[in-house]
Amino acid sequence: MGKWLVVYSSVTGNTKKVAEAMAQAAKEADLFSVDEVPEDLSGYEVVLAGYWLRRGGPDPKMARFLPRVAGRQVVFFQTHGTMPGTEHAVTAFARAALLLGEGCSILGTFSCQGKINPVLIEKRKKAGPEDPHANSAENAARWAAAANHPDTRDLQAAADFVQGLYRKLLRARFAEKQSRPR
Repeated sequence: MGKWLVVYSSVTGNTKKVAEAMAQAAKEADLFSVDEVPEDLSGYEVVLAGYWLRRGGPDPKMARFLPRVAGRQVVFFQTHGTMPGTEHAVTAFARAALLLGEGCSILGTFSCQGKINPVLIEKRKKAGPEDPHANSAENAARWAAAANHPDTRDLQAAADFVQGLYRKLLRARFAEKQSRPR
């Protein structure tokens, strides 16, 4: 299998931790911050792109990077203050996919709760009642739950996810090989 690129954008360190766990679990991968990623991506078979959520999609730095990714198998991983599997988290994957360059296929997605930037929480505490993210008992509970993530279980799940991607690629290659005329 070809080389993998793990590229991430992180402010609080959440996405960086997940990226490091994924890169370590990968058989052959380069790990870069989105600020340091090489211009030439042609040497990579799979690109794992990790980001934190801003306004329901990838953060601005990752949003500028994704159009550069073309003709690759792509894996999205994201960290956010909400629970994985919520509509907010799932929709963010679709928004990321819309930003990709041409000819990409999505190999998989991984979502992980992460602590919220304390500056943002303070801003939310001062927001008015019309803001759905404003200070409320429900949001305060979510902020408190998110503060404990990513934890060791989340990082192990990220590593296990990468191992599952390898199995998925091997099965696909085996099936392709078996379907070729002899």
